[in-house]
This record gives sequence, C-alpha cells and structure tokens, in this order.
Amino acid sequence: MTEPVLARLKNGELIGARDHSVCRFSAIPYAQPPTGPLRFRPPQPAVWSGRRHADQPGPVCPQLPSRLRSVMGDFTAEHNEDCLHLTVWTPAVDNHKRPVVVWLHGGAWQSGGGAIDWYNGAQLSARGDVVVVAVNYRLAALGWLFVPGETANCGLLDTEMAIDWVCSNIADLGGDPDRITVMGQSAGGFNIAALLTRTPRFQRAILQSASLGRGFRNAEQAERLTHAFLQSLHAPTLEAARALPTDALLKAQHAPGVLDALALENANRSLFCPVADGEIIATDCTQALHDAVARADVLIGATRDEMAAFPGQDCSPASRALGDEIFGAPSRRWADHARQKGRQAWSYSFDFGPHPHYGACHCIELPFTFGNLDAFRAAPMLEGADPAHARVLADAVQRAWIAFIRGENPGWAPAPHVHHFA
Repeated sequence: MTEPVLARLKNGELIGARDHSVCRFSAIPYAQPPTGPLRFRPPQPAVWSGRRHADQPGPVCPQLPSRLRSVMGDFTAEHNEDCLHLTVWTPAVDNHKRPVVVWLHGGAWQSGGGAIDWYNGAQLSARGDVVVVAVNYRLAALGWLFVPGETANCGLLDTEMAIDWVCSNIADLGGDPDRITVMGQSAGGFNIAALLTRTPRFQRAILQSASLGRGFRNAEQAERLTHAFLQSLHAPTLEAARALPTDALLKAQHAPGVLDALALENANRSLFCPVADGEIIATDCTQALHDAVARADVLIGATRDEMAAFPGQDCSPASRALGDEIFGAPSRRWADHARQKGRQAWSYSFDFGPHPHYGACHCIELPFTFGNLDAFRAAPMLEGADPAHARVLADAVQRAWIAFIRGENPGWAPAPHVHHFA
C-alpha cells in the first residue's frame, strides 16, 4: 500500500510515493527533452515549475532488445526520446543528509535504463539508510554518434548533468551532496572512468565489470562508423538525421554497411561508445586514465566468467583469460594505482555461477547488488541457484557496498588483495 509524499525542490514540488520505509520519486527531469533541434546535442538543464507528479515510472531511451536478454532475461518499459530522467529512493524527505549513491546502468551503450525494475533501489536505500538515484542517459546514436565539428559523447554529458542535478537538489530529498558515490556496471562503470578523466563532482566510485581493457575508440575510427551509419540512413547531413523517426535510427544499427564497418574495426567494441574526441574525452586516453585514478576512492572488480555471457564464449580457461584481459586485470591495476596515488581502493571478484554454461558471467552480480532477486527470477544465468544461498550472498554484497557508500571499509583488506564472493 503506497501513499503520497511531497518534496519541495528548487524548481517546484514533487509528489512521489511512500511504500513502507522508502519514498520513491520517479521520472524527475534533469535535462530538457533531447528532441527536435536538441537531438544529438549536449543536454540542456531541465526547466519546470509548480507541482509535478513523480509517482509513476518514466520511459527509457529508445533501444533495440539487449543482446544479453538470453542470459539476463528481458524487461519491459516505455521507450521515448524524452527520457533524461532520474528515479530517487530515499528513507525520508528530511534534512538528515544521508550518503548518496548514483547508479549508471550498463547495456553496452545500446540498451538498458535506470527506470527499470532490475535497478529498483528501495532495498539498498532502506537497508543502508542511503539515498539511491538511478539515471537514464541517451543510448546508441542518440547519445554517442560522433560527427566532426559537433559535440561528442552526449550520453556522457547526460550523466554529468545528472550528477550536477543531484549535487544541487539531493539535500531536499534527504541526501548529502558532499557524500556522493557513483556506481556503475559494464558501460556504466566505463562511463565512471571517463567522468573521472574530467572534473568529477564525486570522490567515491564503484566500478562493476567496466571494460577498461578495450579502451576508448579514437576519432578516426568513430568517423568511419558515423559515415557508414549516415549512409545507411540516406542522411547526407546531421540535420537530415535529426528529422528521421527514432525507429529508422534503431533499424540502421543492423544495416549491412554499418555491421561491415564495425567488423573492419576489429576491436570487439560496441557500435556506439565513448570516443576520445579531444574535447570531452582527451585524445591521450592512457595519460587521462592514469590521472583519473587519483580522483576517487574505489570499490572495483569483475566476475570470474565475464565472457560466458557473450556468443561463442563459455567458462573455459581461454574465455576466462579473455575476460580477465578485458575486465579483471585492468580493474585490479586501477585499484593498485589508486592506492599508490593515496586513494582508498578495494578489489573484488564475483565467482558465484550456478548455471554450467554461464557460470559467473557478465551481469550476474546485479541481482545481488540491489537485492532484487525476484526481478531476475526469469534470468537463465541464475538457473540452478539455491534460494537460501542466493539470499545470503545478496546480504554479503549489499553489506559491503553499503559500507563503502557510507565511507567505510567494505570488510576486507585493501588492494592488491582481492575479495572473492561465492
């Protein structure tokens, strides 16, 4: 049984919903709708006033079905370009200044959203007495199309603006703007690394299975993919692409010419992803990332069988070695370098894998991070899991994550030690 709850922000009033011990405020706009002339452009701050209903989930960015749905299961959500929203879970709308965690979802920059049941932050919020914020950001071409002379990495700028919104408004929702942890998985974790190469407004970060070993795409590579993409759209200019329906942009992701151009890159990256454009992300990524490790305390790690989630891979030694090259080893190096730079840093490996083919694959830690095992009940990667053990493991993961979010030790020795969850 839910009941209305009111929050007064700088822009106006939000009417959210209280369910037991947590208040939820959904579909809060942090930026203007990135539609029409604002498509493919940097986000602009949201403009609204008066009273706004925030008791129903909002849409996520238009997208194709996830390539990992055969592993994780699938989700349902409305799709709309007007998606630059936040969802906030807070124990109370008061002035207690609780620690805040901002969630950046994964999905290879092509799929996912903060406003889906998988990432319901109610359990984390209630258990840890923390404020949880989940972010939608633009995906695929809408967020990551690279056109020379235009601003690149708009999806990254979305996340930066969302964090700015949190810094400016979270005190009115029971949070402390001076105690913000940014947490992300896969693409979301990589986005955190990219944000740390800039001027971050946070000093604690949780990076789960960030593909740091793949590095950034350079501008020349991105331009070739953009050329193939616009050709497939029969759009000679960016203005022409702005006028097309979103379905056309999504369909073009699978156009033969686009897939050929991606295959020629031979880098095993997603079609759209962060680009070292020299403005938003430095051209010298190695140096930028080297400097970034000094800007945040980190809890960072990977799963034992990362690659088993992807076609053609499994739990074999060769697949594990590839996963360690892309996800595991770079995460351990980040933690080691952060410690050398004077930051607090802890490493982990998630080794629980009940399914004989998928093992401890990419994304398998997510149900345990949020404690949302029911939301993942149809996930093939969890087939065979003992429910009692799963609950114990979720308890252990959440205890560690909440301790870190609250500025404490997660419960094991700092890097280079690696803690194993099994």
